Amino acid sequence: MSPEMLSILVLFGLFFLLMFLSVPVSFSIGIATVATILITMPFDNALFVTAQKMITALDSFALLALPFFILAGNIMNRGGIAMRLINLALVLAGRLPGALAHCNVIANMLFGSISGSAVAAAAAVGGTMNEMQRKAGYDPGYAAAVNIASCPTGLLIPPSNTFIVYSLISNGTSVAVLFLAGYLPGILMGLGIMVVAGVIAWRRKYPVNERVPLNAAVGAFIQAILPLSLVIIVVGGIVGGYFTATEAAAIAVVYSLFLAVIVYREVKLKDLPKIFLDSMVTNAIVMLLIGCSSGMSWAMANADIPFIIEEAILAMSENKIVILLTINLILLIVGFFMDMTPAILIFTPIFLPIAQSLGMDPVHFGVMMTFNLCMGIVTPPVGSCLFVGCSVGKVRLAQVIPFMLPMYIALIITLLLVTFVPQISLILPKLLLGYGG
Repeated sequence: MSPEMLSILVLFGLFFLLMFLSVPVSFSIGIATVATILITMPFDNALFVTAQKMITALDSFALLALPFFILAGNIMNRGGIAMRLINLALVLAGRLPGALAHCNVIANMLFGSISGSAVAAAAAVGGTMNEMQRKAGYDPGYAAAVNIASCPTGLLIPPSNTFIVYSLISNGTSVAVLFLAGYLPGILMGLGIMVVAGVIAWRRKYPVNERVPLNAAVGAFIQAILPLSLVIIVVGGIVGGYFTATEAAAIAVVYSLFLAVIVYREVKLKDLPKIFLDSMVTNAIVMLLIGCSSGMSWAMANADIPFIIEEAILAMSENKIVILLTINLILLIVGFFMDMTPAILIFTPIFLPIAQSLGMDPVHFGVMMTFNLCMGIVTPPVGSCLFVGCSVGKVRLAQVIPFMLPMYIALIITLLLVTFVPQISLILPKLLLGYGG
């Protein structure tokens, strides 16, 4: 067996074995990395190289954006934002069939983009909307399925921590461009879920909302202006070149504190230490993932693994459509068993060169990859949002899956549109930033 094939076997075989044994992802990556480097280096050199690559990966000013956005999201989650956005979504949903379900989707799109967390959106929005739909006579499984399927939309609609991670691992792809590129795919994902939810609601004759009086609609909009302003400030500031992503994240923390503590008074000063601690723990997990994944990326490059995988995929077919379908299928399978952040950190160095060899823009590929992996968090057996959504909806998985199946189909169709229609991702960066990638 050649050293390259042995490296592939050790790296991925040991990694997935450790994952199967419930070893934490970061440790699985680190152990598999050291074991792979040991094939070509002595033990002490392997440890030194791995540690060096981990430290180098974390020595980045741009990475400061992640802890700030995580902290801002945690403050927003506890700051009374969800209900204000739900009230606005009730106005926007209008008198459509199954209006409460559409409200759930819209609220997830708004809250998910502000908090930067699909799990937080599923819990905060779903905790309120599921009970409202239950009282209106909606099937609890249907209500939970709508909430679960739509909560990842906020990972595409900026500001998005996922795009920041992708920017770091893809040789500095512009965060501003990625943020703009995520808008239309995120909205398209939400619309796809709304179409399916609307058809089911129409067939089941679920009730529509009463007409909202003008003064109530204006009031809901006014209540939601301040939370929505965060997106305008952060994304507008980055796109306009007024501040970097890191500076925008710091501003997001200050603004979210202002709303939660002073304006809405939902967060007390005594609550802040717990919020800070939770944010630090989350950030530590993410940073360890980034450091270990950087070591794995170096180990793969040292063993020519990306080149070998690229040759294997290109040997299957020279047809761009077939190759992109293959990459999407692999990423879908990966998403079933792995969270988004480690998946992006590990597989971007493998698949991005293949996509670029086909003439695919790195921004377009980043959006496609993020969209694809979003599906993994709403599918069994590991999908975090799937189980959180079932928990807050007080339903069993068996009650949700029949309603999820047509929504999975809608997600796959929209994924294919994003994959094969580049302008969905690139039109806003080109119009607003003159991006010519």
